[in-house]
Amino acid sequence: MSTADEMPNGRGGEGAARLQVVKQAPKAGRGGGYTAENIQVLEGLEAVRRRPSMYIGTTDTRGLHHLVYEVVDNSVDEALAGHCDWIVATIHADNRVTVIDNGRGIPVDMHKGTGKSALETVLTVLHAGGKFGGGGYKVSGGLHGVGVSVVNALSEHLVAEVRRDGGRYVQEFRKGIPQAKLRRFGTSEPSERGTTISFLADATIFDSLDFDFTTLAQRFREMCYLTKGLRIRFVDERTDREYSFYFEGGIVSFVRHLNKNRQVVHAKPVYAERQLNGVNVEVAFQYFDGQTESAYFFANNINTIDGGTHQTGFRTALTRTLNEYSRKAGILKDADPNLTGEDVREGLTAIISVKLPEPQFEGQTKTRLGNAEVTPLVAQVTAEALNQYLEENPSDARRMLEQCLRAARAREAARKAKELVIRKSALDGMTLPGKLADCSEKNPELCELYLVEGDSAGGSAKQARDRRFQAILPLRGKILNVERARMDRMLGNEEIRAMITALGIGIGDGLDITKLRYNRVLLMTDADVDGSHIRTLLLTFFFRNMPQLITEGHLFIAQPPLFRVQSGREIQYAYSDHERDVLVAEFGKKRKGEIGIQRYKGLGEMNPEQLWDTTMNPATRTILRTDLQDAVVADEVFDTLMGDQVAPRKKFIQTHARSVRNLDV
Repeated sequence: MSTADEMPNGRGGEGAARLQVVKQAPKAGRGGGYTAENIQVLEGLEAVRRRPSMYIGTTDTRGLHHLVYEVVDNSVDEALAGHCDWIVATIHADNRVTVIDNGRGIPVDMHKGTGKSALETVLTVLHAGGKFGGGGYKVSGGLHGVGVSVVNALSEHLVAEVRRDGGRYVQEFRKGIPQAKLRRFGTSEPSERGTTISFLADATIFDSLDFDFTTLAQRFREMCYLTKGLRIRFVDERTDREYSFYFEGGIVSFVRHLNKNRQVVHAKPVYAERQLNGVNVEVAFQYFDGQTESAYFFANNINTIDGGTHQTGFRTALTRTLNEYSRKAGILKDADPNLTGEDVREGLTAIISVKLPEPQFEGQTKTRLGNAEVTPLVAQVTAEALNQYLEENPSDARRMLEQCLRAARAREAARKAKELVIRKSALDGMTLPGKLADCSEKNPELCELYLVEGDSAGGSAKQARDRRFQAILPLRGKILNVERARMDRMLGNEEIRAMITALGIGIGDGLDITKLRYNRVLLMTDADVDGSHIRTLLLTFFFRNMPQLITEGHLFIAQPPLFRVQSGREIQYAYSDHERDVLVAEFGKKRKGEIGIQRYKGLGEMNPEQLWDTTMNPATRTILRTDLQDAVVADEVFDTLMGDQVAPRKKFIQTHARSVRNLDV
């Protein structure tokens, strides 16, 4: 996606930042014309329609998919409560979505507080639901009570059908407004209980109504891993595709799935499930012979990507238990230092899932769990399960600990290499790489760094840039594939050391994102196969070693053009074959004479002016911000494309070959 820029339009001017001037109406007397008439009261769901991003984050495809998640999450909450074991989600040909479950059915009796049916209350009143301690649910991911009512508000049309208490009930809404009262239209058998929600998102609110099958399928698969015994059938009538998800093994199956393309250290994952003080704790983990960690933490089926108290409990118990066993078994001698948390997490795949009645999430985004009482509970379950596994499987235990000891030795070697690279942060005066052309602006918020493929393109970029706020770091050749390399070898790579030093935030456990020297880091590579490979290597490095650059919105991909199309004195740039054809057709209609087309094979073919106009000028460029919608999927893709196993990579390429849009031949 493109992003707005706060940088100046050209090189030269009044400084690196530009103020936006907003015209104001003249004041009317001392009160400035500000009276009670200026106060607006938005009734019902109108606030949601006016400010949808406050409730679903964005109105792009992520926000669109969020509508589906909200409806399906309600059905999953029924499953967590033990009242539902199947869900059917269907995308129809017109992009209408229908979700059916066999739960208890939303209540249809009158709600005393609103004077409406409970169904209409749930669908039209914010913060209304059975998840606020009223006894409807012991465990739920929907804490804020705005889920299905927001879906209703942002839908052109929504129909709710309930089957319960021997009756069938239906109510229709348009843009959140009931079209009639709830009505009963027949009887139902006891086995027919449940809820059906069918909605068509409002095309005037969302950028597109085109749902992505793969994105939704991955979310439904994850839900079934985390809810043993739940079956979700997913049907896409647009493309005649259908998946059905059901995992009797729960999170153990999840761990096996994540490790399916890896060489595991021990065949059977460590697993435990306990109910302690009203909190359900599930732990599953398994080691593989890699250098990365794939650990994911869930609270009430919500992926808490920033961890929290359940993460703390697991990590503490894992490190302590492995050290205690190593000492007891004589693997670690008295003179040996303890294994660190970094050592025991290398090559670890883990799923930690807790379900609790009153989760405390930090912020509306629910990215971090804050319940302090969860830490000792997860630590207890982890320690007991791991101790039992180590005692019962001594050969597996030795292999696991050998993996950890190798990591410890590599860590010590990496420490020595790291001292040469990040003894002090760049902000504290460490010598910057000699080939870095830094900017003059000292405020990191206004600065950006281009990581440029090749010395030739780097030279053009240095001439093209606005040196006030744009820094250039040329990279020679392809950097090391860090998916297959330990830290000590990685830090021995000159290009990687240069990037670490230039960014100034450190790496690994010592990373401090507050010391970032550039608010934007842009990857600028050629628009060909080699350029794509280099970009993938860079993305792998950042995803594995500096994920905060991605999660906090600092990493971007520059978009250099593929073609220069000229007719007479008019010049336009095209970023795809389709855009080129459109420009050629437009120039042909204007009859400006012969049309010239130049295909750029690399950034080095552009002169500095062309590079500035097309790729570096904030007023005219297009840049893509990288984000992390689903860490589990990203982990799998990087492991498949950049890992040691060839067969999964070949299968991935064959599967997705028809989806390629830009292939330089």
